[in-house]
Amino acid sequence: MKLSDFKYNLPEKLIAQYPSDQREKCRLMVLDRETGTAQEKVFEDAIDYMEEGDCLVLNETKVFPARLQGTKDKTDAKVEVFLLRELEQSLWEVLVKPARKVRVGNRLSIGKDLTCDVIDNTVSGGRVVRFNYDGDFYAMVEKMGKSPLPPYIKREPEPLDKERYQTVYARVRGAVAAPTAGLHFTEKMLKKIEKKGVKVVKVVLHLGLGSFRPVVVEDLGRHKMDSEYYAISEEAAEIVNETTRNKKRVIAVGTSVVRALETAVTSEGWAKSSSGWTDKFIFPPYDFKIVSRLITNFHLPSSTLLMLVSAFATRDQIFKAYRKAIREKYKFYSYGDAMFIL
Repeated sequence: MKLSDFKYNLPEKLIAQYPSDQREKCRLMVLDRETGTAQEKVFEDAIDYMEEGDCLVLNETKVFPARLQGTKDKTDAKVEVFLLRELEQSLWEVLVKPARKVRVGNRLSIGKDLTCDVIDNTVSGGRVVRFNYDGDFYAMVEKMGKSPLPPYIKREPEPLDKERYQTVYARVRGAVAAPTAGLHFTEKMLKKIEKKGVKVVKVVLHLGLGSFRPVVVEDLGRHKMDSEYYAISEEAAEIVNETTRNKKRVIAVGTSVVRALETAVTSEGWAKSSSGWTDKFIFPPYDFKIVSRLITNFHLPSSTLLMLVSAFATRDQIFKAYRKAIREKYKFYSYGDAMFIL
């Protein structure tokens, strides 16, 4: 398949700018791959499609306030420093805006006790900076940073985003984008799921800005994903494999979980405990080894996320469902409504 197969037009008014009033009350489209039918539900109804012995896999990555506002020394020009990933202690890959004002050798002041020196350029147009500070770096970032909302949310971060652009089970700091399929779950809902006999396990994949970067090459085989850190514990792998052996369903919450599990798979199709960096790109056709059901949001045109869900169902099923969602005015993208692909 080609890039042009994954383009569609979305009315701007359907791009969610705010989360739903209650996490579990957003709309849910249930897509049955066997029949091709799509039903409208409310997200909390997702429990009805889970059975005792199934396994629900969550991404427990935690978003940190990665957008820092600073000034360029000597000129006092305002600069945004967007933290992407820590390369080693004090050394970070970042995006700077406006990029034309920031060159190697510049020093940027973020606050009274936090500065950084620009020491290199990156292939993707970012910068490598070394931070200078006394004390706890992350405590400073938590105090001074803003929530890293996606570029299609056309407003400044607000206090509500600190809570709502974060899953209720977020634990491992490191993401600059939320695993948005998980934003709809509440603690109460997760307890109901466990009470039903569904095993809930957690993995980690720290989402970067590559989540929002559209593919630009027509030949999908030439697209290169940004590398993102993932980790799957021995316990998580064991529960996933036990679920498979018992012929129950492994339900992935979000495309990041799919990519983590499908990265950590043996040649025989079993999950294995591992950690490291993954640039796995899943697009049609693809033979999924582990995941049997998927909870996800509605994704951007030409995005790797849209391609992944089109591989999990079919491109025709997904686009038919998207056309229905547009007609019925579902909300799209990070703060939007959800889809459960059976």
